Amino acid sequence: MKALVTVVRVLLGLAFVFFGVNGLHPLMKQPPPPSGPAGDFVKALVSSHYFQVVAACQLIGGLLCLISSRLVPVGLLFLGPIIVNILSYHIFLNPQGIAPGIVVAILALFLLWAYRGAFAALVREAPKAAGKTGGT
Repeated sequence: MKALVTVVRVLLGLAFVFFGVNGLHPLMKQPPPPSGPAGDFVKALVSSHYFQVVAACQLIGGLLCLISSRLVPVGLLFLGPIIVNILSYHIFLNPQGIAPGIVVAILALFLLWAYRGAFAALVREAPKAAGKTGGT
């Protein structure tokens, strides 16, 4: 199981490092934007330079997954919203090409499960502070 977690961690990290670097400094020829609302969305992201922020977050999240198994939970915190947006873009605007998004979502969900102990405090009831009355 430990080997599988390592393989998934490295695959997810490499994918996001590559696409993060590609978003900041294109290594591959970029296809033309799709037509319609999907194309308008992509053009808005690129022309506003918002896509560079997303690419930087992809790079940071991917590096955190690659550097150390201790940093994977932090890397997943960076990558989770990006993966949700990748899937949302393809579900609502451009269903073609959703397969890579599904693959990275499955890899990330597997790592989320494997590192569930690091996230356990987020779903536990907070202990009540001594001497506090009322609720805030």
